[in-house]
Amino acid sequence: MSRIASTFQQLAASGRKALIPFFTAGDPDPATCVPLMHALVKGGANIIELGVPFSDPMADGPVIQRSSERALKHGVSLLQVFEMVRSFREQDGRTPVVVMGYANPIERLGFERFAEVARQSGVDGVVAVDYPPEECEELVLALRKREIDLIFLLAPTTTDARMDTVSRLASGYVYHVSLRGVTGAAHIDTAEVARQVERIRRHVQLPVGVGFGIRDAETACTVADVADAVVVGSRIVLEIEAAPAGAAPARVGALMQEFRSVMDCGAR
Repeated sequence: MSRIASTFQQLAASGRKALIPFFTAGDPDPATCVPLMHALVKGGANIIELGVPFSDPMADGPVIQRSSERALKHGVSLLQVFEMVRSFREQDGRTPVVVMGYANPIERLGFERFAEVARQSGVDGVVAVDYPPEECEELVLALRKREIDLIFLLAPTTTDARMDTVSRLASGYVYHVSLRGVTGAAHIDTAEVARQVERIRRHVQLPVGVGFGIRDAETACTVADVADAVVVGSRIVLEIEAAPAGAAPARVGALMQEFRSVMDCGAR
């Protein structure tokens, strides 16, 4: 059983939901990435989504765009992101790590090399934001050979037919984008999220995570009532952006503790 599947199984057995923070690898600087990852886990994160900095994002709002710009100023590449995961694995062999990015860096490496380096680094899952499910079977095969999950985004506008395609290709979990827009765009409509999660469950037999627009622990708790996982991105990145030099790990760790505490109270 994969680390991702095992994590969701263990959480379900205890009546809890997954807390999945996102931040961009290399923000605020490359040396801080691994300490940030450990701080998030210590604060209560169950899975980490690690963004690959990219110069021309499609789904990222201004907060995450700025984090990519900061990382790119340090020259952070996809291969360096894998090295950061490898360093994280020296102390943590349990927490799943999902690499989230865009097709261009993957295609520059080639599917087979990308998948193999990801496996060697200890990556558990991949979110390729701009690969439509109809065009990524080769990537799916390369990852499946290494027991790496390919995680798909499902938007409010995703058709039932496309959900059926995703059901055939996806593993690990699926990620419901709660907003018609970019990351951090607005507060979410939790009633609409509940309706969308129910619709997704009719087509996809995997855990459902919800992200985009989750800015506080109370919203996270409400979303956790209907979903299997809560993804927090822009709020994490804002904490990193505002932190004094050297203080980012402590700040994001404290934020995770707040989210985890409120979510667990909701579970009880």
